[in-house]
Amino acid sequence: MDARHLPARHGALWLLAGFALFRRHPPLMTALTFGYLLTVIVVNLVPKIGPFLLPLLLPTLTVMLANGCRAIERGQTFSSETLSIGISAQRVGLARLGGLHLVGSSLLVLGGFALGDPVNISDGLDPTEAVALATDLAIILVMASPLLMAFWFAPLLTAWDGVGAGKSLFFSFVASWRNWRAFAMYGLALVLVGAVLPGLILIIAGLISPALLTVLSIALRMLLLFVLAPAMVGSVYLSYRDVFATPDMPPAPPLPDE
Repeated sequence: MDARHLPARHGALWLLAGFALFRRHPPLMTALTFGYLLTVIVVNLVPKIGPFLLPLLLPTLTVMLANGCRAIERGQTFSSETLSIGISAQRVGLARLGGLHLVGSSLLVLGGFALGDPVNISDGLDPTEAVALATDLAIILVMASPLLMAFWFAPLLTAWDGVGAGKSLFFSFVASWRNWRAFAMYGLALVLVGAVLPGLILIIAGLISPALLTVLSIALRMLLLFVLAPAMVGSVYLSYRDVFATPDMPPAPPLPDE
């Protein structure tokens, strides 16, 4: 697989293009997002086996999300057959990806336990505890990064391009590493839009009026849930389309610099 090497600005463009895809059909993008979230919650709540079953299903769920995004982008009829494209033909590869995801997630959880007892933040943090919490979070992020990089593109490489599970993980990791600047910009854009700007708005609103703070708090939560979350879902598909460009993929909705 030939992964494109993209400039850093494409990370922000993925999020913008995800919002553009959301605007093409907000109800369907919202339904896709909430269907995915609901499935994850329900599976995770299954007694005893839920946390182990979820990693096995995530590659298939990711493909279904991407199939839905591609159908919306192309203006195709939305149906169960549309969502299942590539899943039946590559069910073995996706099942192997799920197993590898379970192994990787289990190792990550064990690594988290190895850090020690979690810091209790219910009563606030003193400076020492704050530093310890920040350090633990940084370590967990570093530990999770290789897993995230390996699985970011892997399900779509397997379902759409017929790449085996092991090779898809390798190609996904290499593609993510080659485009680390774009992914860093993507993460920065998410933090800015999803945390920094809402936080600043709420701080200013709190200085003006408690009532305004309450109203804006509810409104921002709704925006994050019903707009930013679907845009993020679309951006995952669009990042694949951007990095692993193929001739049969139409340009609409185009990234702003295409």
